Amino acid sequence: MTEIVPISSAQTPPEDITRFRSELWASFKLGWPMAIAQLAQMSVLTIDVIMIGRLGPEDLAASSLGLVIYFALWMLGFGPAMAVTPMVSQALGADKTNRKDVRRSVRAALWLIIFFTPIVMVITWNAEAALTALGQDPILSQKAGSYVKMVMFGWPFALGIMVLRNYLAVLGKTTVPLWIVLITIGINAFLNWLLIFGALGAPQLGLVGAGIASALAAFISFIMFMAYVYWDKDSREFDIFTNFHRLDPARLKEVFQLGWPISLTTFFEGMLFNACVLIIGRIGTLEVAAYQIALNVTSLAYMLPWGFAMGGAARAGLAVGAGSKPALGRVTWATVIWAIASISLIGIPIWLFPEAVAGLYMQDSAEDAAGVLAMVVTFLPIAAGFMLFDAVQVSANQILRGMKDVRWPMILTCISYWGIGFAVAYYLGLHSSLGAKGVWYGLLSGLLCASILLSLRLRQLFKRF
Repeated sequence: MTEIVPISSAQTPPEDITRFRSELWASFKLGWPMAIAQLAQMSVLTIDVIMIGRLGPEDLAASSLGLVIYFALWMLGFGPAMAVTPMVSQALGADKTNRKDVRRSVRAALWLIIFFTPIVMVITWNAEAALTALGQDPILSQKAGSYVKMVMFGWPFALGIMVLRNYLAVLGKTTVPLWIVLITIGINAFLNWLLIFGALGAPQLGLVGAGIASALAAFISFIMFMAYVYWDKDSREFDIFTNFHRLDPARLKEVFQLGWPISLTTFFEGMLFNACVLIIGRIGTLEVAAYQIALNVTSLAYMLPWGFAMGGAARAGLAVGAGSKPALGRVTWATVIWAIASISLIGIPIWLFPEAVAGLYMQDSAEDAAGVLAMVVTFLPIAAGFMLFDAVQVSANQILRGMKDVRWPMILTCISYWGIGFAVAYYLGLHSSLGAKGVWYGLLSGLLCASILLSLRLRQLFKRF
C-alpha cells in the first residue's frame, strides 16, 4: 500500500505547524471553499424563496411551513453525514495510510441515509395532516404538504452530497466540490424557471414545481459528486464505492452512535428557528412570509462561518489523531477568527441596509408586499445582532465535534435553544406587545446562551487533553 501524499496544507500533519500564522492560512485555504460552497448551497433555497415570492405571500408562507417539515427530517440524516468528518480525520491524523478505516466510515454513513429514507417518505406523506393538527391554516397546510412531498425526493441525495463533501474536505479537496455546488445553483434556477412559471412550454406547476426542481437538482448534484470521488486520483485510492453492497454492521453502529447526538444537537438548533414559524403562524400569514424572508437572510449569513467551522472540525480531528494539544489550540482560535470575520461580511450590510436587503425578496407591487417588507425591516437588525454569537457557537460546536465530543453539546444546545430561546420567543411572541418581533429576541437569547455554554465546554476539554 503506497503512502498518501498530503494534498494541501489542509492535510499537513498538525504537529508540523509551528506558528499560528501558518495555521490561520491553512484553515483559510481549507475553509473558504467550504464556506462559499455552504453559501452557494443555501443559495439554492434562496433562489426558491425569491422565485416563490413572485407567486405571492400565501405561496411563500406555505413553502415556509413545508420547509419546517423538510428540515426536521433532514436533521435525521445530518448526524451520520457529519460523523464522517471526525471519524475520517482522526483516522488519517493517526495514520494517513489507513484507507480501510476511512472507507468503512464513509460507506456506513451513506447506508444509514439509505435506511432512513423510507421512514422519511412515510412521514412526509402525512405532512398536511400534521400541519393542520398543529393549528396551521388549512389552505397553507395543503399547499405546504404538496410542496414538501416533491422536495423530499431530493432528501437522500442532499445528505449523500454532505457525506461525500465531508470526506473530500478531510483530504483537502474543496475546490471542485465548490464548483459542483455552483453548477447546481444554475441547474436549480433553470428548473425553477421551467416548472414554477411554465417556461419553454413546460407545465406551470407553481409551488409544486419548485419542489420538483429542488429534488432534481439534488439528484444531479449527487451524481456529479460521485463522479468526482471516483475520478480524483487521491480519492479513488480509497475505493469508496467498490463492493458498496457489503454491509459493515460494526461501523454502522459506530457511525450511528456518534451521529445521533449530532442529529439531535442540530435538531435543537435548527428546529428552534423552524418551530418559531409555528408561533408566528398563530399571529398571521403576512408575519409568516416576513419571517421566512428574514430567516432566509440569516441562514444565508450562517453558511459562511459554518463552512469555516466544518474545516476547523476536520483540522481538529487531525490534531486529536496526532495527539497535538498546541495544534488543537491554534485550530480553535483560527476557526473562531474566520467564523466571526466571514459572518460580518453579511451581518454588517444587513444591519446598515435592512430595507435594501428586504427589497430583494419581494416586489412592492405584489399584494400585501408593503406590509411584509415593513416587518422584515424590523426583524433584520435583531438578526444582525445575534450573528456574532452564532459564529462563536458554531465554531465551538464543530471543534468539539472534531474531538468526537457530541453528548454534552447535545445537552447544552437543548438547554440554550429550548429551555431559554424557545421559551422567550413563545412568551414575547404570543403574550407581549412585541408580537412577531419578540420571537427574534427569543432567538437572540438562545444563541447567546449556546455561545457561552459551548465555549465553556470546549475550554474544559482542552484543559484535559
